[in-house]
Amino acid sequence: MRLPLMLLAALTLVAEAPHVAAQTTDDAALTKKINAYVGCINRLSARAFDSRQRYFSWAQKSGPTGKERIIYGLYTIYDTKDCAKSVEAANALEPRETDIEAAASTYVAAVTALEPLLKEADDYYTQQDYKDDKMAKGRALHPRLVAAWDAFGAADSALRARIDQIQEKRAIARIAEIERTEGKNARYHIEELMLRAKQVMRVQGGAKPDVAAIAGVLGDYEAIVKATEAFVAANPDNKIGSSFLSSAKTFLTTSKQLMRRIRDKVPYSQGDKMMLATGSGAWMVEGSPARQLRDYNSLVDAYNRGGRF
Repeated sequence: MRLPLMLLAALTLVAEAPHVAAQTTDDAALTKKINAYVGCINRLSARAFDSRQRYFSWAQKSGPTGKERIIYGLYTIYDTKDCAKSVEAANALEPRETDIEAAASTYVAAVTALEPLLKEADDYYTQQDYKDDKMAKGRALHPRLVAAWDAFGAADSALRARIDQIQEKRAIARIAEIERTEGKNARYHIEELMLRAKQVMRVQGGAKPDVAAIAGVLGDYEAIVKATEAFVAANPDNKIGSSFLSSAKTFLTTSKQLMRRIRDKVPYSQGDKMMLATGSGAWMVEGSPARQLRDYNSLVDAYNRGGRF
């Protein structure tokens, strides 16, 4: 039995925006704190869950037997020392936010425990030592791996939830302040667009999608995309890059495709199901959560590379 792929959205970094009048020393410190946590997640989480997906693509839920036709092993993750250091420094910053600091510390504990265990398992499978011990160590490693992945998954979800709460609250306040002091300029359109995109992901990613709610947030997102296009056309010297706007429009298209699949109850074809089952090829399926996630992450990357200023 294969475990389902955990879909992970990249998180947006927060612009410090010192030129906004409402920006305070505490605001800047909180930005650094949040960005440290976001940096850890964006660097480590996807790889950790990809490792689990890789492992369960061939191993049974109950663990490896040594009789598998193909044994792929798993993936290691990147070095976690920088993450641990940045979280320690971020947690010491004022203003203190005990809930998110505790969640970040739990995340660090979980990912640093996972790193050496994945390395140990990777060495075992890469060197094909299971051929020498009849998979004895593989069976012994299995419950440890599952427990470590479960602990990491819970820590990742908890930290993401707290980051999202703070980011959305701050984004709403930041957008209102930009509009009040600067008008609906390039920064206003970019920040508003990213806020609406995140809301689309939240509503469409629910366990029981509400078609009316999805249509509502998609309408809001489409409105800001069109407003941003109009702003760019009217202001050729603006700072909104073409790659950012292109990513925004692509995300709109894929989100509409997913909404229509949900609304019209369009089933996946057999070929679609095969690609969805592979994990790595799931993004190629039109109107799938994996396709939407891929395009949302591309939008976040475009924002983090230069969309924010």
